[in-house]
Amino acid sequence: MGVIITEYIVTAEEMKRYDGNTIHKIGVPSLVLMERAALAVANIICDKYGFHNRVLVVAGCGNNGGDGVAIGRILKERGMHVEIAVIGKKESMSQETATQVEIAKSYHIPVTYRMMDNDYDLIVDALFGIGLKRNLEGRYLAAVQSINERLSKVISVDIPSGIDANTGAVFGDAVKADITVTFGYRKLGQVLYPGTQYTGELFVEDIGITDYSFMEEAPSVFTYTDVDRKLPMRNPAGNKGSFGKVFLIAGSKNMCGACQFAATSAFRMGAGMVRILTAQENLDVLKKKIPEAIFTTYADDTTLEELYELIEEGINWSTVLAVGPGIGTGEVAKRMMEKIVSYNTKPLVLDADALTLLSMNKAMMKLLERGNRRHSYDIVLTPHMGEFARLLHTKVANLQDNFLDIVRAFVDKYDVTLACKDARSVAVRKGKPVYLNTSGNDGMATAGSGDVLTGMITGLLAQNMNGFDAACLGEFLHGRAGDVAKEHANAYYIMAQDIIHALQFLLKDESER
Repeated sequence: MGVIITEYIVTAEEMKRYDGNTIHKIGVPSLVLMERAALAVANIICDKYGFHNRVLVVAGCGNNGGDGVAIGRILKERGMHVEIAVIGKKESMSQETATQVEIAKSYHIPVTYRMMDNDYDLIVDALFGIGLKRNLEGRYLAAVQSINERLSKVISVDIPSGIDANTGAVFGDAVKADITVTFGYRKLGQVLYPGTQYTGELFVEDIGITDYSFMEEAPSVFTYTDVDRKLPMRNPAGNKGSFGKVFLIAGSKNMCGACQFAATSAFRMGAGMVRILTAQENLDVLKKKIPEAIFTTYADDTTLEELYELIEEGINWSTVLAVGPGIGTGEVAKRMMEKIVSYNTKPLVLDADALTLLSMNKAMMKLLERGNRRHSYDIVLTPHMGEFARLLHTKVANLQDNFLDIVRAFVDKYDVTLACKDARSVAVRKGKPVYLNTSGNDGMATAGSGDVLTGMITGLLAQNMNGFDAACLGEFLHGRAGDVAKEHANAYYIMAQDIIHALQFLLKDESER
């Protein structure tokens, strides 16, 4: 079995702490780190753009500016024509940046304190690093606008100037880089939107700030970066019952699509059996689409007592439950949800309409709070941003700032795993680092995509994965399947069934890879 590579993604504060640990506790001088950073950027510039370039370095007065000045000096040594524009006051320069400016002057590199109007092939953006916390204005805003107005290729050092390293927000305006070279680890602002759209091609370079620099304070966010698998082990002597029995409650009258996608993807992730409770009107279509499934149905004349018996029977039979895709929010769905929350003792995935029903029922939400849970089974909530906003009784716009703090606060209050779906999905569980998913593409913003994810997470839970690991791996493989689907066609073409179909290319046996 392969192992999914885990990559940390750091905040500005974490990176500053690791940088400080490297300098002050490990003993690597700041100027040594600066030289290593400059050399890494210069090597990438030469590899990508060659040696015959006119280069403008736009440097701030902090250490990011010092990196830029050192980059300019190394490019000068390699035969390029280099000019340096320092934006800011001389007296506010850091000691390291002042040292680099003096060295640059010794190499006869022109250094001015204003933007240059000449034509350049390349511009090195070293105006601000990861510490920026305010909107750009005055000379700094003018410098960023000047960079963006030119036809030059732009190389940002560590992060495009004007991007919040923690949230990806734009501080009024920001440099639109062709490439960004960052150090040690990716920063949140390079991964989250809209910052990722300004970052261009991202290079992560080792300059000596490594996991040793954590000093037992590891980053709070991680991601998966490779499709090498961390799937549940398969027992070669197992039978269909060995790989889990999914009880899926989905699909109200004539709403069978969501049910089909969730059931099929649970099978495709390795679940041994899937039993579906759905409206009677869906039966004929679903039997044709998923003949492998077991079906139980209810009709308009099914009594509440009979419906409860069907739910109890399914729960008692199952390994794991998934509830919500296409069930609607009417009285029948409401009663089903109340019964499930009060009776169930099996791992549970709640999605779509089930989440809307939760948001409408304070008593059910109360049962999910820490200290109020009657049983310790895993519960995974899989809301998109609109559904998450409804759970919090707020607006989506109110979630944009400090989103990671909001999701952490949610799982502090509720004893659940939260798998929140967006352009950058997250999986969050109290006591765990936040998983930030970086796979996937905009072609996956299509009807049924979320139902596929629900089925995938449920299929992993059925094979005895815990809720947090199933949510992380489910989000990652869901996104990678979307990427494979895009590779085989394009983002415009993708439908939910294409994501399911692409799973076959990700889940091959090691001998076939």
